[in-house]
Amino acid sequence: GRWVETAAAFPVQDPASGEELGRVSDCGAVEARAAVRAAHEAGAAWGRLPAKERSARLRRWYELMMENKEELARIITAENGKPLKEAQGEIVYSASFLEWFAEEARRIYGDVIPASAKDRRVLVLKQPVGVAAIITPWNFPSAMITRKVGAALAAGCTVVVKPAEDTPLSALALGELANQAGIPAGVYNVVPCSRQQTAAVGEVLCTDPLVSKVSFTGSTATGKILLKHAAGTVKRVSMELGGHAPFIVFDSANVDRAVTGALASKYRNSGQTCVCTNRFLVQKGIHDEFVKKFAKAIEKELHVGNGFDAKTTQGPLINEKAVEKVEKHIKDAVSQGASIVTGGKRHSLGKNFFEPTLLANVTTKMLCTQEETFGPLAPVIRFETEAEAVAIANAANVGLAGYFYSQDPAQIWRVAEQLEVGMVGVNEGIISSVECPFGGVKESGLGREGSKYGIDEYLEIKYVCIGGL
Repeated sequence: GRWVETAAAFPVQDPASGEELGRVSDCGAVEARAAVRAAHEAGAAWGRLPAKERSARLRRWYELMMENKEELARIITAENGKPLKEAQGEIVYSASFLEWFAEEARRIYGDVIPASAKDRRVLVLKQPVGVAAIITPWNFPSAMITRKVGAALAAGCTVVVKPAEDTPLSALALGELANQAGIPAGVYNVVPCSRQQTAAVGEVLCTDPLVSKVSFTGSTATGKILLKHAAGTVKRVSMELGGHAPFIVFDSANVDRAVTGALASKYRNSGQTCVCTNRFLVQKGIHDEFVKKFAKAIEKELHVGNGFDAKTTQGPLINEKAVEKVEKHIKDAVSQGASIVTGGKRHSLGKNFFEPTLLANVTTKMLCTQEETFGPLAPVIRFETEAEAVAIANAANVGLAGYFYSQDPAQIWRVAEQLEVGMVGVNEGIISSVECPFGGVKESGLGREGSKYGIDEYLEIKYVCIGGL
């Protein structure tokens, strides 16, 4: 509910240069509990505000984001490394969730149900769940916050945000704009912390009895830990966890369009998105043509560099650990017979920069097809039949997004229905949109964000029976 300083601080670094951008208060369990109390105390008044007033303040927050989009984008590029053009796109996308949920705040409708007895009336009300703990990742340091917080505040909830330790500045900038927009003290709280404090803060947010809801975006492994913590007090949870997206190109596909979609899906944010393609499956009839054209597009269209350089399309990876994982996946694949078509090593710029890489002759036994790389690596698997491709795509224990290219209408229906994912892109490589429900199946999570469904994650349904009429 107020700006505070802690005894300790942790550095925020530029992943492109390794230089320190600044230091941020390193919150721990004590600060996390204080933020939860502040959110709880602010909750009653915020929840009782007329929906029109909550809507107006969310709308003002959206307008302030748009007025400050250039500065907000520069913050993202500084702490995350993504190209400035992508960061500008993220701010517009991020702000759009505040705009969307400002509108949805006024559409939280209940029901009147015909009663079975003539002296009764039956009502259904929708009410805010209470304090929501919001735990977000570094790859979209603004949009992952507003997609959750916009829905929560529209529903009448208050929030405590725990941003990723790599990118806390965006969350704090949103807090400053929330204050300017008239969001009351205690409604939007931010608890930044270092990696060392993360486990303690996360445990508080998932176990404190004053927290009613936990929403997390991040790895499946971390999500499982948070679910165990939340189970102790039976909290409502939303989980947007790891992906392992297949991208299938059938013989009937328009190869040029497939290459364009593949480039966008795989290399946006240097391959560091939850829904980016991790496995390319290409039918044998067009396999060689696709690989040749994809390699040419990578070499022509992608430019590695500092995110503030206008011609850069590929910024640095977030840290050294991310680079090492890409190297590990390439080394494993090559040792098992994969061939490097283009890229394959750290970029000459050094630091966290890596060459956009394309591998051919890939099999399902290779590590890069068994787990999420989260980097600029595109492995291509050749397949023969539709059934084979669907079986490979569905073999994963996760299912967030999936993509395929085909011009056969019957095949489009069959494959779209058979893919075990929460979101399907048909002849499209970029599918995220504020109007559409975002989320996965299997171990990719629980619940949906964005769209008209997103606000339901922060609402309880109350049944009221009025008798004696």
